[in-house]
Amino acid sequence: MPQVKLLNIPASENFDFSGFLADPSNVRDWNIQGLPADSFSTENGVMVTRGRRWPLMIDPQGQAVRWIKNMEAKSGLKVMSLSASDMVRQLESAVQFGRPVLLADIMEEIDPVLEPLLAKAFIRRNNQLLVKIGDKEVDFSPEFKLYITTKLSNPNYTPEVSTKAMIVNFAVKESGLEAQLLNTVVKNERPDLDKQKNDLVVKVAAGKRTQLELEDTILHLLSTAPGSMLDNVELIETLDQSKTTW
Repeated sequence: MPQVKLLNIPASENFDFSGFLADPSNVRDWNIQGLPADSFSTENGVMVTRGRRWPLMIDPQGQAVRWIKNMEAKSGLKVMSLSASDMVRQLESAVQFGRPVLLADIMEEIDPVLEPLLAKAFIRRNNQLLVKIGDKEVDFSPEFKLYITTKLSNPNYTPEVSTKAMIVNFAVKESGLEAQLLNTVVKNERPDLDKQKNDLVVKVAAGKRTQLELEDTILHLLSTAPGSMLDNVELIETLDQSKTTW
């Protein structure tokens, strides 16, 4: 922000990166799924979920792996290793059927087989979207997601890798570690309070999501309502429901 002010670029006084790019209800869901609640981790979560390139996460403590596994569990996440003998076959299947893939614990070199996928070098043929994996062209599903993690704390990736993937550092910072240690102490010393906090987070997240859905519905109904709004039964019922929710 100091640089923004120095250049006289108009900006909100209390601008927050994660608050601008992430929905609060999504952030609460991430916390429930295991992403630490400190601001640094939240910013990492925004980059992983909103970035255009596949994320390559520096994750020496394994926090990103736990979060990704919980977040994508219902989507049929495939956890793979570059050393697995059937890695290419599993990857082809995931790309074709739109299942998320977690490529865990890579080192500083990435298999050349992954380069077209990492670079999103898609091939358009008629109405098909294809990507080359090894010697085979595979149908690419838009639902496919690729997550890559490494346990190396200070890896040195080549420009070919760093320009194709988005490197996100999940290594724990001091402020984040303090918050996480506090959560661990509360969980062990007062499990009742920890459960109460988690239940409250779930309820607040559900309430925020419902509020946003009602706001969108009301705006849509107001913009498309024909004639008098007083005659629109659906709009009136939605407004009544919003009063109960808020």
